[in-house]
Amino acid sequence: MITHSVRHRLEDREELFSPFATKVVQSRGRSKEEEPCPLRTDFQRDRDRIIHSKPFRRLKHKTQVFIAPTGDHYVTRLTHTLEVAQVARTIARALNLNEDLTEAIALGHDIGHTPFGHIGEEEIAKLYPKGFRHAEQSLRIVELLEKNGAGLNLTWEVRHGIASHSKSRGDFFGKTVPEGLSLEGQACRIADAIAYLNHDLVDAFRSGVICPDDLPSGILDVLGQRHSVRVATMVNDIVQNSWSATGADSSYESHPQLVMGPSVREAVNNLRQFMFDNVYEPEGQGKLGTTAKEIILLLHKYYVDNPHEITTPDIGDGRSVIDQVASMTDLYALRQVESINPGLANRFREALN
Repeated sequence: MITHSVRHRLEDREELFSPFATKVVQSRGRSKEEEPCPLRTDFQRDRDRIIHSKPFRRLKHKTQVFIAPTGDHYVTRLTHTLEVAQVARTIARALNLNEDLTEAIALGHDIGHTPFGHIGEEEIAKLYPKGFRHAEQSLRIVELLEKNGAGLNLTWEVRHGIASHSKSRGDFFGKTVPEGLSLEGQACRIADAIAYLNHDLVDAFRSGVICPDDLPSGILDVLGQRHSVRVATMVNDIVQNSWSATGADSSYESHPQLVMGPSVREAVNNLRQFMFDNVYEPEGQGKLGTTAKEIILLLHKYYVDNPHEITTPDIGDGRSVIDQVASMTDLYALRQVESINPGLANRFREALN
């Protein structure tokens, strides 16, 4: 059949990729075997499953950094995800890696995020003895929760990339890359930081939390004075210093990693530390952040007391309340609180002004 030749043609094209790229025909496959799609490779199919999933749609009403901003142009968790996908695809294409795998990981990396951004994540982590990390929740959603508990049955490479995208504070380039993480997964991991540092900085300027003069001297001199220039500087630097990933250098001896050059890397690390100290942490300590934490606590207690109202699948491991609260958008969480404790909902709205 003609349609069957389409997928094979797409798979054959991957032979032109870097020898270090992840080829779909070499995939470790899915947990449950399926008939292949006649028109799409498995990585393309994974991308489409993520885009059409409910958790992906909910990202449009989830906080990136600034909770319930009144302006039209603040970044949401959805627009952040789209920016990560764009940056990661640019890096992958430039280095001759698998763009389909890269895009699938990027689009799925944050679907486990909580309401109210990292403020919500930190509060939920305090409520669950085993801790809570949004990257692990993203993996849990695609493996166990979505489609009424059936999961999305994604390929191993996409799932591993989603689970490995988070980065601890400090110089994440100086830390060991998660074991087995593909170059495509590394591209997403780096693109995540490139995207959030740049759009969060713009949002922080827009909100008046900081101004350009507050930044440590030298950062903008290295990275650029404008948003688009800073993104381009970081991406170009990654490509230039990771060129061995293309396989064009015949002298390679081991599997390469994606890296930054010293000057841009130092500027990025300084910017990242500045953002934690002056934007991310203070946002959680203000009146709005404190009220958001109270909302998380209230919702958790409510569903512990009323388990019959939980709508997320219960897979029998004692996490159904956590899954329920973590899955909510900011808007849905607030609507729930309005019916449980109208006074707290009013305090949240007052804190917005």
